[in-house]
Amino acid sequence: MQRTNLNDLAAFITVARERSFTRAAAKLGLSQSSLSHLIRDLESRLGIRLLTRTTRSVSPTEAGERLLNSAGPRLDEMERELGSLRDLRDKPGGTIRISSTDYATDNILWPRLAPFLQRYPDIKLELITDYGLTDIVAERFDAGVRAGEQIAKDMIAVRIGPDISMAVVGAPAYFRNRPEPRSPQDLMQHNCINLRLPTHGGLYAWEFEKGKREIRVRVDGQFTCNGTPQMLKAALEGFGLAYLPEDLAQPYLDKRRLRRVLRDWCQPYTGYHLYYPSRRQTSAAFALMVEALRYRV
Repeated sequence: MQRTNLNDLAAFITVARERSFTRAAAKLGLSQSSLSHLIRDLESRLGIRLLTRTTRSVSPTEAGERLLNSAGPRLDEMERELGSLRDLRDKPGGTIRISSTDYATDNILWPRLAPFLQRYPDIKLELITDYGLTDIVAERFDAGVRAGEQIAKDMIAVRIGPDISMAVVGAPAYFRNRPEPRSPQDLMQHNCINLRLPTHGGLYAWEFEKGKREIRVRVDGQFTCNGTPQMLKAALEGFGLAYLPEDLAQPYLDKRRLRRVLRDWCQPYTGYHLYYPSRRQTSAAFALMVEALRYRV
């Protein structure tokens, strides 16, 4: 037997409930002749009459009544489910998963998304700390947050923060018996706090720029960690020099709990971006979140 067309089935159910081709045709937005054709096709495929027609009325046969009672509620349920999917598309709700560094999460994402979540209680948010440049598609993240130059070309990138400057800092106690470094190469003679990246297990190379000179230095030291907060804490306790975002170190510089070196080698670079696949079907919740995060000068 040929597969029954759901349009034919919906047409039969409407006629059976309305007990009228005229009313059913108006409800379905069809002509009476088109509706009659759909019913005849359905009866032909099933090999059984479903409706009894008279000049004054239409009523289901025994087979039609059975089909109406069994298929009608199921078709109604399907319509409700399809309606809920449309609501999900249009209503700001659902779960959004974002991969980000701890610094970007604490200083950019959370300050803006905390009021956003209060405004839209049906939206759920997962913020996952990650330094490994995770493949957000493979790991089923909706978006990632990285510095601008790390965005893949097949992604849409939305700027969410200003330019960033890094700072090399250490506690005053650290410098009591050590000279300040005058150039990035001098860091090789210092105890530096390393950041280990999950990608290939490598250590993050400190990046410097002055004029047209660009230098990447792989430092060495007693302490290595995998998060910015731990680097800051170790620097404050005198365990070595740390390479940190300037605004993260600034409160401690103001209180003279940290001292900054190599300032002229730390130039601003492109700030953080939210990125997501260009083929992503944007939901209402995701679109609202993007606008909440979008950086405006």
